[in-house]
Amino acid sequence: MSSMQSNSSANVTFVRPATFFINGFSNVPHVKYYYMFLSLVYVVTVLGNSFIMCIIYLARRLHTAKYIAVFHLALSDLCGSSALIPKVMDTFLFGHQVVSYEACLANMFFVYHFMNMQSLTLLALAYDRLVAICFPLRYHAIVTKPAMFMIIGVMWIFSVTYFSVLVGLVNRLSFCGSNVIDSHFCDQGLIYKLACNDNSINIMMGKISFGLLMCTPLILIIISYFCIALALLKIAHGADRIKAMKTCTSHLMLVAIGYLPLISNNIAALTTSIDPNTRIINNSLRQVIPSMLNPIIYTLKTEEVMQSIKELYKRSKVNTTQERRMKCSWKK
Repeated sequence: MSSMQSNSSANVTFVRPATFFINGFSNVPHVKYYYMFLSLVYVVTVLGNSFIMCIIYLARRLHTAKYIAVFHLALSDLCGSSALIPKVMDTFLFGHQVVSYEACLANMFFVYHFMNMQSLTLLALAYDRLVAICFPLRYHAIVTKPAMFMIIGVMWIFSVTYFSVLVGLVNRLSFCGSNVIDSHFCDQGLIYKLACNDNSINIMMGKISFGLLMCTPLILIIISYFCIALALLKIAHGADRIKAMKTCTSHLMLVAIGYLPLISNNIAALTTSIDPNTRIINNSLRQVIPSMLNPIIYTLKTEEVMQSIKELYKRSKVNTTQERRMKCSWKK
């Protein structure tokens, strides 16, 4: 009997599909208009984040540790959207829903990696605000440019290593049944469900990802703002307190836009069964809207950025006037 069992287990073949089929929405009329809306969001995202990165690069007053992190957030937003939306456009607007196994895993890695970098960068900015308000006299000694570069470097090493392992674990799964992914991209959770062998390690890693990469940064941000609130209560003058609070408003808005949809989507997925079409809309908007809004919020709500834009505009206007005068003098 035992020999029969061993023979049957030996006959089980490991199946790695050559391709996956990205299914997307099912039975939704005029769905192409939604994908066109996502392409418009992508254009705004590229323009907005490129603009904020150019302003930070050109304005010397923004060459500080804080704006290194802001620059990195804009870069992560730009790369994250570029990893997702152009591929979604190609998949559904041009009918390339069949994706090779290797391309699917690469897409999964880059989408999740840059989503994680956005989250960790918000945590780095919370650390910046914590030191600035709780230890104002030591701020420039603690939050230096080398220190911020080191923090970002550690973030990259951690994220690349973690998601290399996470994506690499997909290679241990056998897909002997369906290869259809009911999502708009190569979603790890849905790929795990297609496996016909033991996927318990992959599911466990998915749960660890939710706790470690989503909940932990948010908890640390909440703790940092609790400490900031205590420090603000100790400020005697109301005007100084309001001035200190204003330096946090843009970051708090980014945290709310980035985390509230993320947490609510995951809680809804754990507590109720969500329609696949609803899940695709929720996930796609949660992935792209914050990246579009982040540069707009930092431009409009941060006084230093607005002042830098005005200075750069005046400088360019002066340079243009001088060039015109020089051309006129040459003609004479």
